[in-house]
Amino acid sequence: MRLILDTANLKDIEYFNTHYPIEGVTTNPTILSKEGGDVVALLKNIRAIIGEDKELHVQVTETQYEKILMEARAIVGLLGKNTFVKIPATDAGIRATKTLAAEGMGITVTAVLSPAQAMIASLAGASYVAPYVSRLENLCDDGVGCVAAIAEVFAYAGTKTQILAASFKTVKEVLDVATVGCHAATVGSDVMKKMLAHSTTDTSIAGFRKDWERAFGRNTLLELIQVDAR
Repeated sequence: MRLILDTANLKDIEYFNTHYPIEGVTTNPTILSKEGGDVVALLKNIRAIIGEDKELHVQVTETQYEKILMEARAIVGLLGKNTFVKIPATDAGIRATKTLAAEGMGITVTAVLSPAQAMIASLAGASYVAPYVSRLENLCDDGVGCVAAIAEVFAYAGTKTQILAASFKTVKEVLDVATVGCHAATVGSDVMKKMLAHSTTDTSIAGFRKDWERAFGRNTLLELIQVDAR
């Protein structure tokens, strides 16, 4: 399962793009509003950080069909290739998805909360559907189960549409969707950090260092090799 970073914070994007194997960045109006300022410049800076080969998902703010088309085309015109336009799963959104997908544009149908919505989005030509895992859990529904059901529907249909699971609060949720056929997950900075962090890893590393220094002092293996090569 591929990992995409869910944030518009430039510092976080620079960090995770450098250190982690992320394949792009997703944003939405709420995420962008947290950063404020010149949103167009912010989006251009995100694209500059991740480069043109990674995915950037940007959501429309228009709600009417013709306006969605205009905004989607403007977004792609601004940010270039590998830009996916996020469109909510509404009547107007699905109509716009049909039109834009026919033009060859990558569309991520977002705010998906049921397999039926995902199926409609796929038939409309969406590149991705984005089911909200934690939001379903908060409604006493089965977020991971929803992803599993979508994966089953897509497998039977042989569709090219991929599942980009979203809305995660825990690492377990991310791992759970990875085991049920999810293609990609968009994960916030805090959860992404927790995926790698573990207290026992930290204590193990500290133990390695202690044992090494007891036997060889503070010189690293690199330094010892360099001394030997002289």
